[in-house]
Parts: sequence; structure tokens; C-alpha cells
Amino acid sequence: MNLSVLSLLALIVFSSSEALAQLNTEQRPDWQAIFDQYDAKGTIVILDERNAPSQLMVLDEARSQQRLPPASTFKIPHALFALDAGLVKDEFQIFPWDGVKRTFADHNRDQDLRSSMRYSAVWVYELFAKQIGQDKARDYLSMIHYGNADPTGDTSAYWIDGNLHITAQEQVGFLKKLYLNQLPFDEADQRLVKDIMINEAGREWILRAKTGWEGDIGWWVGWVEWPTGPVFFALNIDTPNRLEDLHKREAITRKVLQSINALPTD
Repeated sequence: MNLSVLSLLALIVFSSSEALAQLNTEQRPDWQAIFDQYDAKGTIVILDERNAPSQLMVLDEARSQQRLPPASTFKIPHALFALDAGLVKDEFQIFPWDGVKRTFADHNRDQDLRSSMRYSAVWVYELFAKQIGQDKARDYLSMIHYGNADPTGDTSAYWIDGNLHITAQEQVGFLKKLYLNQLPFDEADQRLVKDIMINEAGREWILRAKTGWEGDIGWWVGWVEWPTGPVFFALNIDTPNRLEDLHKREAITRKVLQSINALPTD
């Protein structure tokens, strides 16, 4: 994609983010009861675009504007970077396992782009980061206005324990651009990344989402597509009990979405 087109698309991304910031925010203190049910502290941002005007709803607005490490939710834009840089040809390209035994069993095998997203195989994206390099990563991050756009840190995974940080509200703004194919990348690449994000689907809806965890903070971000429009979400919670807290990310978000009829009940 040529530089003039990239510059134009980057401007669209910035303008759309500004538009999100101008929406009136509805505080939803009633959602705290759902967090309390799971003994969790955190925030959730919902952008409901099923009807006009769009509704931006938030629990704990102050926290929703606090920048935190995106952890593996960064695999969404990172996959786009890798595709744009030519590091990934298609969803079938195999990345051979290096033989290093890691905590999660699903990481200890060959991966393709779809499995690396589904199982959140960090080592694949560490390869991408090494090949892309810090300067090019900063260019990509700045181009899509992703959080503080800082890919530095004494680490091979700057999105987990480095200096890259993003807010829950910024996550929603980024996801909306991806949904609309308005990011400065080939549309085919954006469609592929959205395809590998699918978690679940019904007759009338599709749930696309990605988890993230950096040890102390857990994320779940994505959207639910309906015939009448999408419902975007970004949740982050503290995870003091580490692995024992991880199920809370999806459980809380699902109940919040069900409370506004944005996801079917079980």
C-alpha cells in the first residue's frame, strides 16, 4: 500500500477515535454487582451501535481511561503488522515450534496464524516483534494511534512487560476501526484477522474477541455482530489470584452483554 493511501487511512483512524471521545458516556454503576459476584475489580466499556445514536456505556470511567499493558489483546494489531510486513503469507503458514516447553500445553507445538491467536501463543509474536524491529513497530503503532505507541522495554514482549500501554476506551476505538476495515492495512488482511478472532456464533450473531493477561491484569476485548449493528466491548480486571482469576474475564463480560441483550443467555 503506498504512503499517500496509508497517510489518508491513518487520518481516518485518528478522526474516528476523536469521534468516539465526543460521544456522551452513560455511567453504569449497576454493572458493579456483576463484578462483585465474581469478587473482581475492574472496568468495562461498551459501545452499542445497534441503534442510532450510538451508546457508550462505562463502569468506572476513571479506570477505563487508565493505560495498562494490552498483553495478548495486542495480537490483534500485531497480526496485522506481520501480514503487512510480509512475515505471514496466509492463515496456513506454519511456524515450527522451537522445542521450548512453556506453561500452556497448546503453546508447545507448531502454530499457524489462527492457532496462535486461538491459543495465544506468545512465542510466535515474539518472532514477529524481532523481525519487525522496534523502529518499524513504532511506525505501525503511531499510524494506528494505538495507546501510547511505545514498543520499548527490556523484554522480548513489549506488549506484556514492556512500555506499551492502552486504555479500555482506546481498545474500543481501535476495534471499531478494524470492524469497519478502516485501519491503514489491506482490507484482505483486516478481514483475515477478524476471521481468526471468531470465538462463537449463532444464527444472527458472531462474537469476535481476544483475551489478554500480563500477570496482574486480565483483558477481554472484541465485539458482537448483529444484523442491526455491532456491540464493542473492552474489559480489564485485576487478577491477584493469577490463573484462578482468568475465567472471570469472559464470565463478567458475557453477563454484562446479556444484561443489554447483546449476547444470548445460556
